[in-house]
Amino acid sequence: MPSIELKTERWQFDAPLVITGYSMSELQTLYVEIRDGEHIGRGEAAGVYYTGETADSMLAQAEAVRSDLEVGINRSELRHLLPSGGARNAIDAALWDLEAKKSGKTIWELTDLQLNNTITVATVGIDTPKRMAERAKQLPSTKIKIKVNGEDPLNQIAAVREARPDVDLIIDANQGWTFQQLVDITARVKELGVQMIEQPLPRGGDEELQGYKSVLPLCSDESCLDETELEEAAARYDMINIKLDKVGGLTAGLDLAHKARSLGLGLMVGNMAGSSLAMAPGLVIAQLCDLVDLDGPILLTSDRVNPLQYDNGQVSGLTPALWG
Repeated sequence: MPSIELKTERWQFDAPLVITGYSMSELQTLYVEIRDGEHIGRGEAAGVYYTGETADSMLAQAEAVRSDLEVGINRSELRHLLPSGGARNAIDAALWDLEAKKSGKTIWELTDLQLNNTITVATVGIDTPKRMAERAKQLPSTKIKIKVNGEDPLNQIAAVREARPDVDLIIDANQGWTFQQLVDITARVKELGVQMIEQPLPRGGDEELQGYKSVLPLCSDESCLDETELEEAAARYDMINIKLDKVGGLTAGLDLAHKARSLGLGLMVGNMAGSSLAMAPGLVIAQLCDLVDLDGPILLTSDRVNPLQYDNGQVSGLTPALWG
């Protein structure tokens, strides 16, 4: 019978991460460990803050299914026990890891995928244009994601572009714009070399995007939590940002990726921050995606033992010692 460890952990950001409506200097996560004999499977999740998830609420959800985990449920059964969200993600990750360890197969063999050259964006949080430019100069990546709000986005983007003329740029408004603002500034944003706009309008307030033809691809994040919201998002967006904390794990994430592709949508994998353990399952989804945002560990002051490696934005170093 498997033994289960469930606990919350704290991680410090190396600098406060500011996005529309939030400033974060500390991250609290759920850690799940499932031990079956000599084999151990691990998972981590930060949860979805804008749906009200916290480390404590995820822990409570996980504790509610402890007895089921001790019996030895599989990933399919887990999807019927817990809703999408961080708790299911952490447990799902631990079950994948345990399966890999017990079978002697890597996660790539289990998913029939292979690790390709994977370049993640590095994130610049909201600040004054000058400070955002300074931050951008420090980021060792060929791709940068700029967090913006509705107050000064053009100057913020222009400052980062001037500081880093060498990189690909995408922007993330985190629900911070109005539809009229989107219409008014998208052409200028494109002139600054931005390749995509992520979640410009509020979740539940983006119906005006249906039928709108943007000059830049629009990516849904908060407006598509999981598969149940895919059809509506497909009518309003060009891309879907799959975050395993939202969708509830790699198992559901793979399903969502394939269904989104069947609808002709572009794909991005994102993260809600976390250590290399939280990013590892996302690296699997990344092999199906056009854009990758798995920079969580480089925003923190510390990481796991046997962490992922980040070299000029390239993500590598996933070994069974970490996960999968």
